Amino acid sequence: MDLTSWVILPFLIGSIGIYSLFKVLQKLRTSAYIQDAVVVITGATSGLGKGKYMYKPHTVIFDLSDVEAVTSAANEILHLAGKVDILINNAGISFRGNILNTEINVDRMIMDTNYFGPVALTKALLPSMIKNKRGHVVAISSIQGKISIPFRSAYSASKHATQAFFDCLRAEMVPYNIDVTVISPGYIQTNLSLNAVTEDGSKYGVMDKTTAEGRSPEDVAKIVLRAIGERSKDVLVAGLVPTLAVYLRPLSPTIFFALMAARAKKERKLKNA
Repeated sequence: MDLTSWVILPFLIGSIGIYSLFKVLQKLRTSAYIQDAVVVITGATSGLGKGKYMYKPHTVIFDLSDVEAVTSAANEILHLAGKVDILINNAGISFRGNILNTEINVDRMIMDTNYFGPVALTKALLPSMIKNKRGHVVAISSIQGKISIPFRSAYSASKHATQAFFDCLRAEMVPYNIDVTVISPGYIQTNLSLNAVTEDGSKYGVMDKTTAEGRSPEDVAKIVLRAIGERSKDVLVAGLVPTLAVYLRPLSPTIFFALMAARAKKERKLKNA
C-alpha cells in the first residue's frame, strides 16, 4: 500500500460520520504521525460520499456484534495491510426506551455492538501494534459514558462500559508505546437517533431536535484527529450545559439525580401527550 492506507469497516451509522473522519484524515495525510500509517475506522452504512481522494480506502464489511466475524475481519485487515497503526472505534447504535418495557435481547444487542464488538476488534489488532512498538487506539464513546440520562439506559450502559475498558487499556499499554484516547461527544448532527432502536428492537426513526442542532461531524472529526496528534487521553466534546452536568454528578449527586428525575417526568409527559 502506498503511503497512508485506510481500512474502512462499514457498520451502522457511526458515532461521528465515516465520511467526515475520512475527509479530515485525508487532509492530514502528510503529517508525521499519520503518514505511512494504516488507519482502521469502523462505522458506516453506505458509501463514503462523493469526492476524489489520493488514497482510496479499502472496505471490509462485517457484523461488529458477531465476535467471530470481528476476528475474521481483523485477520483480513492484517492480511491486506500487514499492520495496523491507528484504530478508531467509531461504530455504534443508540437507544430510546423505557427500562421496564425493554426486551433483554435489545440490551444485549446494544452491548454487543457498542462494547463487545469494539473490544473484540481492539484485542484482535493490538498484537500488530505491540509488534511494531507503535499504535493508537481511539474509542468514540459519548457524554453518556460519563453521565446517564433517562430513557437511554442500554446506550448509556454500553458507553459506561466503553469508558471503563479503554481507561484500563490505556494504563496497561504504556509499556508498549500504545496510546489510548477516549472521545466523549455530546450531540452530533448524524443519523444516530434516526437509526436508534426502541424497546422491542424496532427502529426509532426520529431525528431528535438535540441531534439536529448538535455539532457538525466535520468539527468533531477535527477534534478527534487533533486528539490523536496530541496523544490526548480523555476528551470531552460538549456544550456548556452537558459539561456542567458531567462535573455536577460527582460534586452534587443529589442535585444531579433530582434534575434527571425532572427530565424523566418531562419526557414521560411529552410521550403521553
